[in-house]
Amino acid sequence: MKALNLKISFLSIVCFAVCTISSFAQQGQVTINHDKKIDNLLEIKKEMNKNDNDSDRYKIQVYSGNRSGAQNAQTDFSNSFGDWRPVMQYETPNFKIWVGNFRTRLEADRALERIKKKFPSAFIFKPKK
Repeated sequence: MKALNLKISFLSIVCFAVCTISSFAQQGQVTINHDKKIDNLLEIKKEMNKNDNDSDRYKIQVYSGNRSGAQNAQTDFSNSFGDWRPVMQYETPNFKIWVGNFRTRLEADRALERIKKKFPSAFIFKPKK
């Protein structure tokens, strides 16, 4: 009885090995067909997202102070972070460096975590209308 189980096990292993060796992987090419209007819609969406004056968005303030300090902070930020474009704003009596146009607070928090390593006084805010 043991010899029969041993022969069946051995035969099963050999059959499995032969089947595995003789099987081949499939290769193919994927072609994506989509409507050209989708590209146009994506471009329109990109243009809409460029609107920096949208008050429903979050921004990060990197610097607030005199003009030369703001210019230095703006240059330093541009050299350190290529992801966001710093913008100088004037609110009497200070010049401020604002960064980003984040849709959600979570997105802004993630960016702030990176920015705080270089600019520890940075904070998130929502601009007034």
